[in-house]
Amino acid sequence: MNDEKRYHHGDLENTLRRVASNLIAERGVAGFSLREVARRAGVSHAAPGHHFGDASGLLTAVAIEGFTHLRDVTAAATAGVEDPDDRLAALGRAYVEVATTHPGHCAVAFRHDVLDNENPELLAAGEQAYGILVDAVQYAADNVNPALDVANTSRLCWAAMQGLIDIHLSMAIISEHRGEDPPPAIGDLAEIMSRQLFAGIRP
Repeated sequence: MNDEKRYHHGDLENTLRRVASNLIAERGVAGFSLREVARRAGVSHAAPGHHFGDASGLLTAVAIEGFTHLRDVTAAATAGVEDPDDRLAALGRAYVEVATTHPGHCAVAFRHDVLDNENPELLAAGEQAYGILVDAVQYAADNVNPALDVANTSRLCWAAMQGLIDIHLSMAIISEHRGEDPPPAIGDLAEIMSRQLFAGIRP
């Protein structure tokens, strides 16, 4: 792969995050190294450590950026959507589309083995992103089923969408092997699944 475009003066932290997320998308977390990030960014080997401390620091910064983007996109997707079914469907679609357009961020976001899990910015960013989902489920409870267990329903919705991201490609392979029609595009399938989940949480 060609080296990344050289950074502009004063923008090195953003450049390093971008290069790191691209590297993770290409090679996975196992193929990540500060040395390779520095090489692709066209800076000294010491530069990433100077800005982020160590590999965990840079990976944590990428995860924070990913959660922040997820929060912004899902908040925008659900803003003004008054029907609780439509709100959950829009959120599910937005969640998987963020993951597919930002695979490097998605790959590292829940890798607690490589992140600084005590970082307050990471904790806040993750909570804010997850809070959009909890708010949507609470909205469904308020409008459809007051007895709904909001905490566990939020976990169910999260697990369903994250699982879809992880196995959507496998679904296509298995469907082809079985002679079935391929599954819908991941965004469409996320909406279908979200509406099925909503049907299940009605009283």
